[in-house]
Amino acid sequence: MRIAFLIVFLFSLSNVWSRPSERIEIQKVVNNIYALVGQRGPMSKWNYGTNATFGVVITDAGVVLIDSGASYLAAKEIHRKIKQITDKPVVMVINTGSEDLRWLGNSYFKSLGVKIITGKVALKDQRERAGSLINRLDEYIFPKFSVGTEDVYADEIFEKEKMFIVGNTEFVLHYTGPAYLPGDFTVWMPKQKVVFSGDIISTERMLAVSRDSNTASWLKSFEYINSLKPEYVVPGHGHATNMEKARADTYEFLSLLRSSVKAFINKGGQIEDVSSLKEYPLSPYERLIGYEMLLGRNALHVYMELEWD
Repeated sequence: MRIAFLIVFLFSLSNVWSRPSERIEIQKVVNNIYALVGQRGPMSKWNYGTNATFGVVITDAGVVLIDSGASYLAAKEIHRKIKQITDKPVVMVINTGSEDLRWLGNSYFKSLGVKIITGKVALKDQRERAGSLINRLDEYIFPKFSVGTEDVYADEIFEKEKMFIVGNTEFVLHYTGPAYLPGDFTVWMPKQKVVFSGDIISTERMLAVSRDSNTASWLKSFEYINSLKPEYVVPGHGHATNMEKARADTYEFLSLLRSSVKAFINKGGQIEDVSSLKEYPLSPYERLIGYEMLLGRNALHVYMELEWD
């Protein structure tokens, strides 16, 4: 009996720690709109750089893809999942920012003749980051991981806002200001009341704050999304959800992080001790994937931002 119990116990452990059978999960949002939900953990040689959420919109004229993955291999895997949803061709890719997950798969889709659109600020940041991002694929992820990946850029850019129609479907691109990275922007579908947030919103996993983030402006970008009153949010990381979940995992966390770091600074807290903020009041966010890995770094970057305010 004890042996049988042990076998069942060990089997259950293997299921807990084994990787998922699919790199990307298909989630239907509304008719003709899907979220391709990648792993919520870090990039790895197994997930190819599909560890984010991507958007698929099926129009009369073909598929519009929101974000192309962090490598040629990632883009190929994303396309494989799209083919499980529809046999229509991909006709457009929208890069919602300059994080590798948002655009380094462009080379794959460009080889298929797909049109690519991004924002002016995002494009500038992509160009500045390209070399280091591609090198990182091989140096930190897996040798030869970057095979096929090239710094291919958008065919068309916009500055603040752009409205266009593909087939019978309306899209509105809007740039409020810097967020996680300088050029992050949203894709809004007014008829369906669906917003694709890119890196402005992260759910289920802790958002990352980088040295290039602007958390004050980031909150304003979220407030713009909130003003749209979307019924569905497709975040940059996590499953498609509603504004209540998006607010809890992104806006409220970011606001609390800023106020906690500001209070820490006002009490004379030193930058080398800022990781102590893992204690209350931020401990309720232990529920988010990546809490232990990201919170200390997030607090550090917010400290560096706020000490100059």
